[in-house]
Amino acid sequence: MATEQQEANKAKGLIISGAFGELLARQKSSEEFELGELLIAESGKGKTLMQVYDLLYGSQISGQNLELISGMTLEEGSSLEFMDPHLRNYTLAKLKSLITIPKKSAEAAPTYKTSKALPGFFSTLKEVTKEDINFITKPKNPLFLGSLRSGSKVLDFPLFVDGAKALSHHVLVPATTGRGKSNLVKCILWKLAFEDYAGMLVLDPHDEYYNAEPGLKEHPKARDKLKYYSPEALPGTDTLVLNLNDVRPDHFQGAVEWSTPQKEALSAYWKEYGKEWVQAVVLEKPLQGKFMEGTLGVIRRRVMDMLDLTWDGEKLHTDGVFTLNAGASTITDIVTAIMDAKIVVIDTSGFDGREEILIGSMITTELFKAYKRAKSKGTLKDTPVTSIVLEEAPRVLGKEVLEKGRNIFSTIAREGRKFKVGLLAITQLPSLIPRQILANMNTKIVLGIEMKPERQAIIESAAQDLSQDDRAIASLDKGEAIVTSNFAAFALPVKVPLFDTLVKEKKESERRAYPELK
Repeated sequence: MATEQQEANKAKGLIISGAFGELLARQKSSEEFELGELLIAESGKGKTLMQVYDLLYGSQISGQNLELISGMTLEEGSSLEFMDPHLRNYTLAKLKSLITIPKKSAEAAPTYKTSKALPGFFSTLKEVTKEDINFITKPKNPLFLGSLRSGSKVLDFPLFVDGAKALSHHVLVPATTGRGKSNLVKCILWKLAFEDYAGMLVLDPHDEYYNAEPGLKEHPKARDKLKYYSPEALPGTDTLVLNLNDVRPDHFQGAVEWSTPQKEALSAYWKEYGKEWVQAVVLEKPLQGKFMEGTLGVIRRRVMDMLDLTWDGEKLHTDGVFTLNAGASTITDIVTAIMDAKIVVIDTSGFDGREEILIGSMITTELFKAYKRAKSKGTLKDTPVTSIVLEEAPRVLGKEVLEKGRNIFSTIAREGRKFKVGLLAITQLPSLIPRQILANMNTKIVLGIEMKPERQAIIESAAQDLSQDDRAIASLDKGEAIVTSNFAAFALPVKVPLFDTLVKEKKESERRAYPELK
């Protein structure tokens, strides 16, 4: 009897009705259910991990009487306590089963399976604990996500997915502005810098990853694991200089919209002049075939504008990152660093969107080629996976962009996983990305999304069933996320730490290890 009373005291609620995936539970009056909260229902065969996806009021008093009582309270100031409010009025929660955790012997390893049965009628619901989920273990190649979250309560339980699989099969980070996208990516990069299974290419249009305060430059392995390229390099970093001979016509795909005759003229320049095609365009060298002067003039103006070139009638001048006599090894150096499991951050904050895409396309194209060569040589299995961080992903993966032709980023979205090359795409508007590409992004770290169409795009392409999580996604606070992945047991509710906290924790641990640094 005492044991039953103790169990009742621990209970947050009881399952009272419903159907599979739509269970209804009554909340204990002294407790509080939250959207997204994780609960455990125990039975003779084991435990069922459940999650709250909706909340509503319940009452034993009829609706007509509730209206009467509320009216008398509001209009007459009466306090009608003739019915015990704890017994007659209550909160109900709608629950879905996530997984079943079978009972095991003392020697057996913790395990789980997909739920296929209802928990017992009147099953007691308890708060989830770390012991309940000890089947979630740290993989060999960990990609840090944050800590397990139950509603708004954060458990001291770090969550990871298999990074080698997740990164090569693409990651999407969708969220409304201000919900912590950049903070999340900085945390991921900080943790990855301690690992050796992955290299990263980060195209940084706001210069907020490496050179921020605090930034990745403060990482204890910054010298060995991080490379930073900028037109205005910091001490100890690299200057972003690219050679004109490395530019190819297909690098402009996604950055500039060409008409069919213009594309044909660009191909003709490349075929006839090879790596010196840019100089040929500027100097208006002749082409075999007939092309209108207007077509060639448009190409010349656009190429010179994109590459910051000027012609004084005698000499070609380069005014930006593209030069004639330097930067011949820049892209090769970047690719080599990434294939050596380093994180390479490219500061593109000084460029407009077209120039940023062009530079990113040049580097990504050569990176993808290198991984293809590794596969053909049979060395791919020993090569780290790589991922390209793309801010505002619809600029290169949007439906309207892809209707005008593929680019290197859309090619990787469709084929990259075969070569261990993935995308880490960040966006506020996932609905602009074609459904096929969204479905290929097997891991989605969903932060708060307020707009219904954007939530729907994520729900329809998620690895797990999120059809009942529409309200939960809309109600996510800053730093709260739902991670849906082919490489996770269920859709994981996560709390992402502040990047500042990671930096402070590392500095504090260093001070404890080396007191003389204080």
